[in-house]
Amino acid sequence: MSISVRWGRHAAALLAAAVLFSMGRPTQAAPAEQFVPLATYRVGAYASSGIPVWAGIIDYLRYINEVEGGINGVKLVWQECETEWTAEKGIECYERFKNGLNGAPVGPYLPNGAPAAYALSDKATADKIPLITLGYGRTEATDGSVFPYNFPLMLTFYSEASVFINYVAQKEGGFDKLKGKKIATVYHDSAYGRETQGPLALLAKKYGFENIQIPVADPGNEQSAQWRQVRQARPDWVFLRTWGVSTPVAIKTAARFGYPVNRIVGDIWASSNEDVLPTGEAGKGYLALTPYPGGADFDIHHRLKKHILDAGKSDLKDPKSFGSVYYNSGLIDGAIVVEALRAGQKKFGQRPLSGDEARWGLEHLQLDDARLRQIGFYGLMQRLSLSCSDHEGGGAARVQQWDGRQWNLVTDWVQADRPTLRPLIDAKAAAYAKEKGITPRDCRKAG
Repeated sequence: MSISVRWGRHAAALLAAAVLFSMGRPTQAAPAEQFVPLATYRVGAYASSGIPVWAGIIDYLRYINEVEGGINGVKLVWQECETEWTAEKGIECYERFKNGLNGAPVGPYLPNGAPAAYALSDKATADKIPLITLGYGRTEATDGSVFPYNFPLMLTFYSEASVFINYVAQKEGGFDKLKGKKIATVYHDSAYGRETQGPLALLAKKYGFENIQIPVADPGNEQSAQWRQVRQARPDWVFLRTWGVSTPVAIKTAARFGYPVNRIVGDIWASSNEDVLPTGEAGKGYLALTPYPGGADFDIHHRLKKHILDAGKSDLKDPKSFGSVYYNSGLIDGAIVVEALRAGQKKFGQRPLSGDEARWGLEHLQLDDARLRQIGFYGLMQRLSLSCSDHEGGGAARVQQWDGRQWNLVTDWVQADRPTLRPLIDAKAAAYAKEKGITPRDCRKAG
């Protein structure tokens, strides 16, 4: 082996190590501060999706510190660790962060990726650190009696599948019109992508549509075989559950094979500007679900522009991402962390909280319209009401359509059929409890 090759591999290894623990010098923290770990992925196939998410989270945390003086005077401190959206590095980052930073304790933890969320489920429970998985993660963790430290907030993948079918029923003229329709799901072949198979099978049986499942291998940068299959099957609708680079590839390949993009509905991780800008003309008319619409005209954006962006303190590298769906999802991640800690402080005092105390705050989180107006998120996020038995708390999304320049909302909130889905969730949670030897909590006695 030549010296140049050996050096190249050595340099690559050093770079990988540096990336894994990004921001190598420890952030200064103190026991009187609250540590918010950030398991990020700024490199790899999914970086374009992740980068605006972190910007949204960091901008909001910085706003809380600099404008509001922290949460009841408790300042927030954060540090990043690069995961590349893998379970292995996600676990490494969690192990690095779980004990806090320089005495500042960890409250809620954002694994920021389905692989890490699944891998950390048991670890986080043992460590009593609540995982917030906004729009991803274990759907059965909706049942907090079995999963006290897992919070698949706002829109689980089961609810997402139901919202999609409810939207299709609206467009077709009623649920009775679904009988005999062909509905295909083109999905990222991972735990994330496969999560909707159960609810779609249930809904197909209930409404009588043909349920076609077509996997796309990670990272999804070649999809000719999948869209050839779509063309042969001629489905009435396609549910696109891709991620990162696989989304624009899917849209462009669909157009190349002649499938109309206005019959494709992307899920919430295939719904941002970063997903459609690379598609050019092919993306015009593409539809997608979103529990946090794009746009920068909500009250929180005006506050952030004045105090963070115009002051040169934003984490955004591309100003055009301000108000993108992913940036806005980061804002909501940040808001939920802050509001859960604020709720916990009402019981435990105005101080940094442990993971278990933050779990209590999450299970008592109530965001009504009045509170959403106070924090500047009215219209950007749906009302949220969590409890021991309900760790999702929302279950709705809106449908937006890309016009080649921007997203336009084409529906009001479309609610999932949560009563139909709940037995499926309860059965899955019960099976997990049996497998792991877990005695579920009695939520009637939860304080």
